[in-house]
Amino acid sequence: MLIHRTTRAVPDPAAHGKAPVFIIAEAGVNHNGDLGLAKRLIDHAAKAGADAVKFQTFKAEKLVSRCSPKAKYQAARTGSSESQLEMLRKLELPSNTYPQLMKYAASRGIAFLSTPFDERSVDLLDELGIPLFKIASGEITNLPFLEYVARKRKPVILSTGMSYLVEVQGAVRILRETACPQITLLHCTSNYPADAAMCNLRAMQTLRSTFNLPVGYSDHTEGIEIAIAAVALGASVLEKHFTLDKGLPGPDHQASLEPDEFRAMVQAIRHVEASLGDGVKRPMTSESEIRKVARRSLVAAVDLTAGTILKKAHLTAKRPGTGLPPSETSKVVGRRLVRDRSADDMIRLSDLS
Repeated sequence: MLIHRTTRAVPDPAAHGKAPVFIIAEAGVNHNGDLGLAKRLIDHAAKAGADAVKFQTFKAEKLVSRCSPKAKYQAARTGSSESQLEMLRKLELPSNTYPQLMKYAASRGIAFLSTPFDERSVDLLDELGIPLFKIASGEITNLPFLEYVARKRKPVILSTGMSYLVEVQGAVRILRETACPQITLLHCTSNYPADAAMCNLRAMQTLRSTFNLPVGYSDHTEGIEIAIAAVALGASVLEKHFTLDKGLPGPDHQASLEPDEFRAMVQAIRHVEASLGDGVKRPMTSESEIRKVARRSLVAAVDLTAGTILKKAHLTAKRPGTGLPPSETSKVVGRRLVRDRSADDMIRLSDLS
């Protein structure tokens, strides 16, 4: 059963604060090189309510050298007997599978995205008509690559994990100078999984105020709480790793959400964003009845006869709030009653001369 999901193929920064959060199910390399598993990831991402499912497009030899070691988390989950190059070779998808996956995603009503890691992969995705480029945190200082991507004149979502602000400034400058039409910055902590105490979510606010760009969050924590907090802090894009089974072999499954967890996160995000509102402090329509019941009105504290000049001692404030509020006491004190009022009767302006 499909839950509520937007049908946008790309987030709209002009609608920030109005449009729903753009939720990306980061399938990454969790297909383990298997096209059938990749399609099942698309199925479950769509069912979970994601706006987009994202893979990674690379040629291992263009990404890492023969002597490149695995990251500690990769070695912990895939062993240390093979190199990072050997591991990544097993996680490639052939170029001819991408048109199939993009078409399949469209049939499931979900946008297809993929992160490129080399110029050839950028060209492949561009020729497929991918709606935007998502750039990984590791490429933020790869300025020639960022320039190449920007020249495709498509929106860019740039992850900023592991970065100093000055490095983000350099990347944004290149994208802007190359006339990239739209930039969204994702704050990120590049650990797998990331500890909550290391997430520094307030850095999203720094990115927003520094660059005047829409911001989001690429979440590598376990669970869904930090992702939801990021939305409450104003993330317009939320990316989260996604797998069918955390126990599958491969480097990223353990730090990913399974389908039921991802669905729960999407539902929680939709509830949270609905609660944010427009920021205007005013009574909500649902408060109108309780506003009448819970507020107080000016009433006679004792029995009063016509002709009485009202004093504060003649008045008190009691529920309901359908009469004159206590804040208008000054409009009543010193005026003459034109009719008798019993204790607890509301004092109205029509009772006064």
